[in-house]
Amino acid sequence: MEAAMKMKMLVAAMLVIMMMSLSGMKGVAAADAPAPAPASDATIFVPTLFASIAALAFGFLF
Repeated sequence: MEAAMKMKMLVAAMLVIMMMSLSGMKGVAAADAPAPAPASDATIFVPTLFASIAALAFGFLF
């Protein structure tokens, strides 16, 4: 039982690492795009990403 939980935690950690590495490789098109306006909701993406990862982790664990 404990080994299964450890395996699920490893899978969740690998998923987080993969998501972080994929988010760093946006490509050239993102570098050429203009920056969003300060009034835009672009900063909401980061908390949404963490909430999605937390939901995936709970899905794997339970």
